[in-house]
Amino acid sequence: MRNFITIEGCDGVGKTHQTRRLKEYCEQMGLNVVFTREPGGSDIAEQIRKIILDANNSAMDDMCEAFLYASARIQHLKDIIKPALSQGKTVFCDRFVHSSYVYQGLGRNLGLEKIVALNEIAVGEYMPEFTIFLDLSPEQAFLRKGGADKTDRMEAVEFAFHQKVYQGYKDLIAAEPDKFEVIDAGGTADETQQLIRKALVKRGILK
Repeated sequence: MRNFITIEGCDGVGKTHQTRRLKEYCEQMGLNVVFTREPGGSDIAEQIRKIILDANNSAMDDMCEAFLYASARIQHLKDIIKPALSQGKTVFCDRFVHSSYVYQGLGRNLGLEKIVALNEIAVGEYMPEFTIFLDLSPEQAFLRKGGADKTDRMEAVEFAFHQKVYQGYKDLIAAEPDKFEVIDAGGTADETQQLIRKALVKRGILK
């Protein structure tokens, strides 16, 4: 979907920080953009987010988790993404379907094809024009942030899970390289932000 850009990366990579800085820059430039996030983004989807990430819900079934993500995505699309795109705005989303592919399909071992099929129902034609991937291994990411957030159910999963997620992203990028802008997130926050903006200039989103 034209003018729909998603931002992906492993937990702890600094994705949310970089998205916030990009939002501030776009607003300063007066661009017609909307920034949102998943899971969440709209009222009902944010309520689903709380259920998904609550560390007290450690007994949640993996397929239940996958359906909750897809359900939040359906509501988020209806409330935020589709209206913004129909108004000619550029939409940036912090996480989207690729997170489900790698976290549930590969990390949870539910099967990539199954999660792709589930999300085809959830999103239809509303796939991102391209995805910015902040490339930093889980080892480096958690070391830099001082360990996983134990109050976040997804971050608190065993480390091998995060390694599978990272490899899953790598495999998706190798399969469709034109759909991704891979950003080296190993430098300073300023360096990473500049690489993101440069990639968006190359794609014609920023000038």
